[in-house]
Amino acid sequence: MSRPSVPGPAGSVRRRVLVVEDDPVINDAVTRRLVAEGYDVAQAWDGPGAVAAATDGLPEVVVLDVMLPGFDGLEVCRRVQATRPVPVLMLTARDDEADILAGLAVGADDYLTKPFRMKELVARVGALLRRVERAGVLAALPAGVLTVGDLVVETGPRRVRVGAAEVHLTPTEFDLLVCLASEPGHVLTRERLLSQVWDWPDASGTRTVDSHVKALRAKVGAGRVRTVHGVGYALEAR
Repeated sequence: MSRPSVPGPAGSVRRRVLVVEDDPVINDAVTRRLVAEGYDVAQAWDGPGAVAAATDGLPEVVVLDVMLPGFDGLEVCRRVQATRPVPVLMLTARDDEADILAGLAVGADDYLTKPFRMKELVARVGALLRRVERAGVLAALPAGVLTVGDLVVETGPRRVRVGAAEVHLTPTEFDLLVCLASEPGHVLTRERLLSQVWDWPDASGTRTVDSHVKALRAKVGAGRVRTVHGVGYALEAR
């Protein structure tokens, strides 16, 4: 079930997090840790319950297991994102590229493979919340247009076109593309992309960058994003 945010220390509002995990031990452990870190946490244990909790409780971040009874986490993410975009941290037991890309395709912003460290999960939840705050600030800035060859990125309406065709990106894919398109032809390190797009303070999540680049390539064209092995990526005109 879900519940509204409650006042935190010194009258501050505790940020709302929904934890969706069918393993009660993991669910309770994650919940206890997030509560200890100052979050207001709701729990769900299956697909239908997760969608209901996300709809009723309006969480600011969802920590979402992929394998769930009822229907899986991918379907949960798809249904939740269709009604109200919300940052999603996927938990997966399989370090499989196809599974990870499937999660990113339905709107997940980040992922952790099991077993994971609680410290890292807490840090990633915090990073997702900071991204939401930063997006609000950026939305208030004047709209701009980034053009790299026949790729056009309109930052105001968050619209992308390749030639005459409009391309639909997830929020994270769009932010990644804006970062690359802001310096076309220049190689941006994985660490820099991780910091600017995910607000992640160290290099421990560089595989997240790689996964999102693969998803982005599938939509804008594989040849547009050049890999510089051991360094990072550059957006090239075509």
